[in-house]
Amino acid sequence: MEAVILIVVLMFVAFLALGAYATVKAVGAAKRGVDRKVEQARRAVEDTTLRARSFAQPGAASELAQLRLRLRGSMRATQDALHAGVGDDPTLQESLGLFDRLSAHGRELDADLKRLESEPDKAHLARLLPDLRARTEQITASADALRHAARDRASHFASDDLDDLSRQIDVEAGALRHWTTTTDTPQTGSTPRTGPSPHSGPTPQTGPTPRTTPAAEAAPQPGPERARPQITPSGPRPAYPWQKKPRPESTT
Repeated sequence: MEAVILIVVLMFVAFLALGAYATVKAVGAAKRGVDRKVEQARRAVEDTTLRARSFAQPGAASELAQLRLRLRGSMRATQDALHAGVGDDPTLQESLGLFDRLSAHGRELDADLKRLESEPDKAHLARLLPDLRARTEQITASADALRHAARDRASHFASDDLDDLSRQIDVEAGALRHWTTTTDTPQTGSTPRTGPSPHSGPTPQTGPTPRTTPAAEAAPQPGPERARPQITPSGPRPAYPWQKKPRPESTT
C-alpha cells in the first residue's frame, strides 16, 4: 500500500513539474512575441519620424535623416533575405556570419548619425557629412551585394529545378503517347486465299473431304483484340487549389 501511495505522489509531482515547465515556456514565448511587436512598432515610429524630418528640415538635418533611412532599409532587407533563404540553402550560414560583422558597423554608424541630429554646430556637421556619406555608401553597398547574391542564387536553383522537371515531363508525355501494342500491328506472311476463276467451271474434287480431327477442334480460335490498359485511374483524383469546385445540380 505504501508503494502505491509513493507512486501516486511521484506521478503528481511529475505532473506539477511538467505543468510548470509548460507554463514557463508559454510565458517566455508570449514575452518574446510581445517584445518583437514592440520592437517592430518602435522601428515603424522611428522610420516615420525620419521620413518626416527628411522633408520638413532642409540642410544637414534632412541629409542625416536620409542617410539613416537608407542604412536601416538596406540592412533590414538583407537580414530578412538571408534569414529567409538559410532554411533552404545552408551555405548561406557563412553569409549570415559576414552580415553579423557588417551589422556591427551599421549599428555604430546609425548611432553616430542619431547623435549628430542634435548637433548645434552646423559648420562642424557639414565637415562630417562627406565621411558619413562614404561610410553609409560602403555599408549599404556591401549589404546590397549580399542580398542580391542570395536572391540570384535562389532564383538560379529554382530555374534549374524547373528545367529538369520540364524535361522529365516531356519524356513522360512522350511515353504516354505510345499506347499502340504489338497486337494492333497486322500479321505478316499470310498466304492470300485463291478461289476459282470466274471463266472456268467448278473445280472437281480430287479426293474425299478431309474430316475434322479432335486436335483441330481443340486448337484455340482467334479471339477479340486484347483490351487496352485503362488510362483514367479508378480512385479519386487529388484536388488542387486552381481547380474550380463543381456546381451542385439544380433540383428544379
